[in-house]
Amino acid sequence: MFKLYYAPTSPYVRKVMITAHCLGLAEQIEQLASAAHPINRDERIATFNPLAKVPALQTAEGLTLYDSRVICEYLDSYAGGSLFPREGLPRWTSLTRQALGDGLLDAAMLMRYEAVARPADKQWDAWTDGQLTKVRAALADIERQVVSFSTVPDDIGLITLGCGLGYLDFRFADLDWRADHPATAAWFAVFEQHPAMLATRPFE
Repeated sequence: MFKLYYAPTSPYVRKVMITAHCLGLAEQIEQLASAAHPINRDERIATFNPLAKVPALQTAEGLTLYDSRVICEYLDSYAGGSLFPREGLPRWTSLTRQALGDGLLDAAMLMRYEAVARPADKQWDAWTDGQLTKVRAALADIERQVVSFSTVPDDIGLITLGCGLGYLDFRFADLDWRADHPATAAWFAVFEQHPAMLATRPFE
């Protein structure tokens, strides 16, 4: 049994749980409630991760792991999976797509924190605009690559990109990213119907 500090709205937790579902490990993960916040530290999480960020995982042997990249690769190795290609061009392509998805998420979450965690009189429009530029650039690169994507979550890069697009739908529906990225929209319409995606959709 694994123990995972989680938040139902965290796209990084979702990434771990999609990975777990794809590997048949979801039922082996005990989800521990937490109150992850960029300012207000939850000391419960800090028992697993000194940064007090989710996701944070503890294995049956007591090994503690963080962040989502490390946890997902550990789970794939533990299950003898193939979500992380082992060598050559497939591996570097997958890991770079994971970095693109994580970067999209980082920028989107910084926009979210600016709006909900920072006092209104201290919010900085140029900061938000800078993060939005990163989101749009990531979307443009996904649109360029998407013709080669599988329509199922069989690769950590695609899982991460799927989490990124799902987070935009969840927190930034007014962005309407599909309007300018029709190929990505068509791909995601199929990808998000996979059981692992459906089982991990965020909720408040």
